Amino acid sequence: MKHALVTGGAGFIGSHLIDRLLAEGWAVTNVDNFDPFYDPAIKRKNIAAHLDYERYRLVEADIRDREGLFRSLRDDYDVIVHLAARAGVRPSIRDPLGYQAVNVTGTQHLLELARERGIRQFVFASSSSVYGVNPNVPWREDDGVLRPISPYASTKGSGELLGHVYSHLYGIRFIALRFFTVYGPRQRPDLALHKFARRMLRGEPIPIYGDGTSRRDYTYIDDIVEGVRRAMDYAATSYEIINLGNQKTVGLLEMVRALEEALGVRARLEFLPAQPGDVPRTWADIKKAKRLLGYAPRMPFSAGVARFVDWLVDQGRQK
Repeated sequence: MKHALVTGGAGFIGSHLIDRLLAEGWAVTNVDNFDPFYDPAIKRKNIAAHLDYERYRLVEADIRDREGLFRSLRDDYDVIVHLAARAGVRPSIRDPLGYQAVNVTGTQHLLELARERGIRQFVFASSSSVYGVNPNVPWREDDGVLRPISPYASTKGSGELLGHVYSHLYGIRFIALRFFTVYGPRQRPDLALHKFARRMLRGEPIPIYGDGTSRRDYTYIDDIVEGVRRAMDYAATSYEIINLGNQKTVGLLEMVRALEEALGVRARLEFLPAQPGDVPRTWADIKKAKRLLGYAPRMPFSAGVARFVDWLVDQGRQK
C-alpha cells in the first residue's frame, strides 16, 4: 500500500485529492493546522468522510514548527504533496512576514523531512501568480520573465527555487505545479466566484475592482486533481515546473454572467478601484503538462460553474 503525506489536506484542493487517493486505496496522512484564514469548521466538514478510513490519519500541526512536525510524522511515505500555505494575494500585502514564515520556511521544513527520511517524490503547489505582470501570454514555464507583484507570489517563487536546491543536492524529485484559478465545490469562500455567488443569492451587490476587463484562466477542481495525481507518479526527470490551467481565459464580467445563468439571479455590480497585487490576466500554456503528464482538462467553464452552484445551493439546504 502506498502512503502519501498531504499537507493542507483539509482545504479545497487537498480534500478533493484525498478523496481520490482513498478511493484508489492509498494510505494518507493529512497535516493541517486549520488556520482561521476562513472558518475552520468548513475544513472539518471537508474531511468528515475521511475520518472513517483506517488508512487515513489526521495530524493537526503547524508546518512552521519543525520539531513538532517531525515528532508527529513517524511513518514511511512514498510521496509528499505539499499544498499547505497562507493563501491570498491581497492579505499577503498586509502580512508579508507571516506569509514568508509559512510559505517559505514551512516549505523548507517539508523538504528537510524529505531529505532526512529519504522521501524521493515531492509535489509542490505553486501558483500562476509567480508570473505577475509578465506580458508574454499565454505564460510558459520556460519564460524567464517572472514579475511577481505580491508577497504571496514571491513566496511561491521562493518555494520553487528551494525545490531546485533540494533536488540538485539531495536527489529529491521536485515537481512544482503552477495552479491557475481553481474553482468548484468546496472552493474557498474568499475567492471571487464563491464570494460573488453568495452575495448574489443574498441580493447584495458584488464588488468589481477595476473596470471589469481582467481575465482569468479558470481550472476546474477535478482537472487539477488529475494533474496532481499524474505528477505524483511522474518519474522521467528530477525537477520540473508545470502549469496546470485550462489554456482559456474568462473575463470577470463573463464569469458574472455565467453565475447569473446558473443561479437564475441578476447581479448588481459595484465598481471599485483596482486593488494592489491583482494582475490584469492569467493565461496558461499547458503544452508541457500535456507532454510530460498527459494532462488534458475536460471541464467547460459554464458546466463547472453549474456544478459549483449545485453544491453551493445544497450547502444552503443543509443549514
